[in-house]
Amino acid sequence: MKIAIVTDWLTNYGGAESVISAFHDIFPDAPIYTTIYRPKNMKELGKLKNVRTTWLDKIPTSKHQYLLNFMPTAVEMMDLNEYDIVLSSCHSVSKGVITKPNTLHISYCHTPMRYAWESWDFETRLKKFPTFLHPIIRKSIKKIKKWDYCAAQRVDSYIANSTHIGKQIKKHYERDSHVIYPPVHTEKFKPVNNPTEDFYLAVGRLIPYKKFDLIAQTFNKLKKPVKIVGVGPQYEKIKAMESENVQVLGYVSEKELMDLYANCKAFLFPQLEDAGIVPLEAMSAGRPVIALNKGGSLDTMIDGKTGVLFSDQTVKSLSDAIQKFETMKFDPKFIRKHAEKYDVELFKKKILDYVEKEWGEFNR
Repeated sequence: MKIAIVTDWLTNYGGAESVISAFHDIFPDAPIYTTIYRPKNMKELGKLKNVRTTWLDKIPTSKHQYLLNFMPTAVEMMDLNEYDIVLSSCHSVSKGVITKPNTLHISYCHTPMRYAWESWDFETRLKKFPTFLHPIIRKSIKKIKKWDYCAAQRVDSYIANSTHIGKQIKKHYERDSHVIYPPVHTEKFKPVNNPTEDFYLAVGRLIPYKKFDLIAQTFNKLKKPVKIVGVGPQYEKIKAMESENVQVLGYVSEKELMDLYANCKAFLFPQLEDAGIVPLEAMSAGRPVIALNKGGSLDTMIDGKTGVLFSDQTVKSLSDAIQKFETMKFDPKFIRKHAEKYDVELFKKKILDYVEKEWGEFNR
């Protein structure tokens, strides 16, 4: 069987791109179709043999988001007629590719197009644009939302990256899905028997919904040490909240990050996330996690065993969870063993098994 891999864009490495990396390992001869490819920003993927881009790739822009209006047309123009199976990794437009009736399209969905379906996400993004453009952007998103629903019906079979996203697929697209959690490279993380440090840790892109400001506010109130790793649009804002106990480290090397994971007291995850790889990285290092009791955390956390769940994105709720955590004991070996259930090699096996099963049923 001849397979093609399709993704929205390849401009920055993150969770969605780690899935593409795993797909490429499973099907090394499959070409990768995408709207835009920026190899200088994608060094973590290594040298991909066969990436095929659209005409959008020739437009000089540092912000691929500006090209969103043109992306539905670009993916519909991809010629996939020679393939038996199309495997898409999608959080935006790639599920909208057009395939022949005898081609099986399986879509790994990271989230339904969030800015089209979630008003909080759209309103946050809208603030980045000049006010005079807001009416035009609102009209454009309404049009894209209609297209997105229609495009979602072209998919033959959905894989959701969490139970939470499975529910979102059902709600917005009226489609069923099978859950396979995203891959974690657990082999990179080495637990230490007795961490000597006394700090909490938070890692991620510094953007509003990830709630790094909540972390800084909480730890400034509690006077407890926390280290924040990451860069992004909110870097200056979070940096301004630094204090004797709140440290904003910005970018750190992979080795430094591994050491921080292994030696932190606990990892903080206060955001509502579709899945969430970084808590599982912390658990791979044997460290407990303090996480919001919503979204992907409900799939990966065992309250009281791998960490503590809290209910609201408020200083009080997070503070209460931290104080509760400090009265408890956790087994690093149990936490590490739990994280291994999400290892990249198991992910690859689950994907391959699912593709083979769906291909057999599709042909019958």
